[in-house]
This record gives sequence, structure tokens and C-alpha cells, in this order.
Amino acid sequence: MRAAQSAQQRVQITERLVAGTAELGLSLSDTQHQQLLDYLELLLKWNSVYNLTALRTPEAMLDGHLLDSLAVVPLVRELGPASLIDVGSGAGLPGIPIAIALAGPRVTLIDAVQKKVAFLNQVKSSLGLSIDAIHGRIEDLAGQTRFDTAISRAFASLSKFAGLAGGIVGQGGRLVAMKANDIDAEIEELPPPWRVERVASLKVPQVSTNRCAVVLSRSAPSGTPSH
Repeated sequence: MRAAQSAQQRVQITERLVAGTAELGLSLSDTQHQQLLDYLELLLKWNSVYNLTALRTPEAMLDGHLLDSLAVVPLVRELGPASLIDVGSGAGLPGIPIAIALAGPRVTLIDAVQKKVAFLNQVKSSLGLSIDAIHGRIEDLAGQTRFDTAISRAFASLSKFAGLAGGIVGQGGRLVAMKANDIDAEIEELPPPWRVERVASLKVPQVSTNRCAVVLSRSAPSGTPSH
């Protein structure tokens, strides 16, 4: 971690991370835990100059960003996408923790802010991750690239997310929006053909705020038999 941190503080952060991932039911290797710690170190370093996040301490970033992002990993694993795009990725959340924790999907990160994409590329290089970082807006990809799943965290309303990201997700694909639990009004405003497939509760260690992941899929065309 940063030079300002003592060896004891570094040990405490490591223990907090390992305990948190275990509480989330994730069996991560020492290498994966180290990659997450290296990512946290880079986030702390870059944040002091580029203001990537309002959270400032390693403890706050670990709980509020890393563990919060990792909480969705069991759901993503269950959905099993071969390709996943993190829309409005910012500092790489939740895309980078997902890429570290899951070997399966090819993860793409997209953000409209150049300095954030520069940070994502630095993380990719430093950690040796097989990810893609794109500088641009999600609507720029409409009709060009197809992904199995698009995911967002604190990005936009469900209707706006569906409108923007629906064009780059294949017919059988899904949208996953990480949200606070007050989503009833957003669900009512969902445009067709999108529907709520499920709402998965996310319990984040050390975080009291209720969180959830809303999984959206397209309704079958009228007259199509269900299976």
C-alpha cells in the first residue's frame, strides 16, 4: 500500500479483504487477493491526483468499492456470460474486481472520461489482466458489438440503462444493474421489451446499506412459446 501506511495497517487491510471475500462465499487464491490489493493501491495513488472516487481511505475503498463490487460475482458466475461490459466503469467498478475474481468472461470497461480510461489501462498493465478499456459512450457501440451481459454500478436509472445498453447486448443477453433497494418506481418505468428477470439481494460485508442487483432480459415476442 502507500508508504504512509504502516506494516500493521497493510496486514489489517489484507485480513479485512480475505475475511470479506470469504463472507461473500468467494474462494479466491492468494494471487487473486494480491491483485485486488494491488488494484486498491493503484486506486489510492491515482485518486490523490485525479479524484477518481470520493472515498479516500483504504478501508472505505475496500468496503465501499471492492467488496461491494465483489458481492455481484456469484450472480455473474451463475449467469455465465462469455463476454461482459461494464458500462460507465469509472475507476473500474465493478468490472475489474469481476475480472480478477472470475476467469470465465471477457471483460470490457467503457467510460466517457479520458483520465479514468487511462487509469483502467494502467491497472490492466500493472496487474496483467485480460480486459479491454474503451474511451467513449455506450451509445457509440450500438449495433457494432454484441455482449452477453452489460453491467452497471451507480450509473443510471433502469430505463436509461436499458435504453443505452440494450443495443449492445445480444437477443438472449441480460442487463445487470447494481442498485440500492428502492427500485419500485424505476421498474415501473422500464421500456418494452425489457422486463425484470430477478432481483438479487447483495449483502456487502461491513456495509449496512441494503443493496441489490436487478437482472433485466427481453420479453419473448408475442406468440413465442415459453420453455
